[in-house]
Amino acid sequence: MMLKVNDIYKSYNGSGVVTPVLRGVSLEVGRGEFVCLLGRSGSGKSTLLNIMSSLLDADKGDIVYMEKPFRGMKRCETDRFRREEAAMIFQFHHLMPYMTAFENVMLPFLSGIRPAGKEQKASAYEALAKVGLEGKEKRLPSQLSGGEQQRVAIARAIVGKPAILFADEPTGSLDKANGDAVMRILSGLNKEGLTVVMVTHQRDYAEYAHKVVELSDGNVDKITVKSA
Repeated sequence: MMLKVNDIYKSYNGSGVVTPVLRGVSLEVGRGEFVCLLGRSGSGKSTLLNIMSSLLDADKGDIVYMEKPFRGMKRCETDRFRREEAAMIFQFHHLMPYMTAFENVMLPFLSGIRPAGKEQKASAYEALAKVGLEGKEKRLPSQLSGGEQQRVAIARAIVGKPAILFADEPTGSLDKANGDAVMRILSGLNKEGLTVVMVTHQRDYAEYAHKVVELSDGNVDKITVKSA
């Protein structure tokens, strides 16, 4: 099993009021699976995704990635997990407005000590082509549609060839045509071997997943696994 969620609890404390968000959630993600966390706003699905991606700590319980618990990891180890093993896309693309599509996709390589070389640049062009933006590498975000901007964000996420992709409402700000295009891209990447864990409130997009985990009020209501 690639990733296990073991009895996760999480609450938020605001102005002295404790609000439970996750109440003992457990699930498993196998290598190469497409898993959808489905639920209404406030069900806890985005909080769960943030804990699964090590962006947020649980109050109780643990995440185990490739048999290694997050709770025992040092900060440098969780940073390495997010840098080398995992990638994340969000509802909004978070592109640098003054950088071209190609430059935005190159960003993960620019944080290293060594300057990006030919191999990294080739990977950036490959990632953009994979999301259907070949020929638009030199365009600024303002010269791209909302759907195209989200596809640049996907290319930026996959350029380092992660093992697992976390997607938090990746179609939430898009119209249906662009949302459908993003889902086809994510499905295609999954068929190539990328493990995908996606949050959505749209049941029709959950149909792309192998496993649908339905959440309500911080609990898992139902887990549906599609037959092969």
